[in-house]
Amino acid sequence: MSPRLLPLAMVLLLTACAGGSYRPVSDAAVKVGAPYRVRGQTYVPAADPRYDMLGLASWYGSESGRRTANGERFRPDWVTAAHPTLPLPSYVEVTALDTGRRILARVNDRGPFTGRGRILDLSKGAAEALGAHGRGVVPVRVRIVSPDERDRARLRKGRAARALPPVDERTRATLRAQLRASGL
Repeated sequence: MSPRLLPLAMVLLLTACAGGSYRPVSDAAVKVGAPYRVRGQTYVPAADPRYDMLGLASWYGSESGRRTANGERFRPDWVTAAHPTLPLPSYVEVTALDTGRRILARVNDRGPFTGRGRILDLSKGAAEALGAHGRGVVPVRVRIVSPDERDRARLRKGRAARALPPVDERTRATLRAQLRASGL
């Protein structure tokens, strides 16, 4: 190899070791995915247009720059989330059952894989938008949604979608009671 090409070859080799190129942030090529196993648990991805679950959400943010399950670069400050089975990407409305705050988030990764009742991992940006950043694990309602193109475009560019009005206390009390009845 020519000595002049050696630096280029080293850069390409290091790039490949670091994960190579990332998939552009896009809604094209929605991926449902094949069943997979993590820590002895089998997960079966599926498209469920009626997905509406109560559970717990945690947040993660120290993995900046790593590859998400759909091949994008993880950016902790973006409003994204990880879900074990929803198609990638998907859009969800997340409601904090303690405060009533609601956000739209773009699901582009897989997880969470720890903790009983955890149904969603939020990026740091999503946790901050929801008001859950400093709290670790919060009770939530997660519903799959189909936001308008303006909100999708904002989320694909790392910005928050339009603000959603909070959920009233009476509705939240009912949802919290349902979550407690499930054993969480």
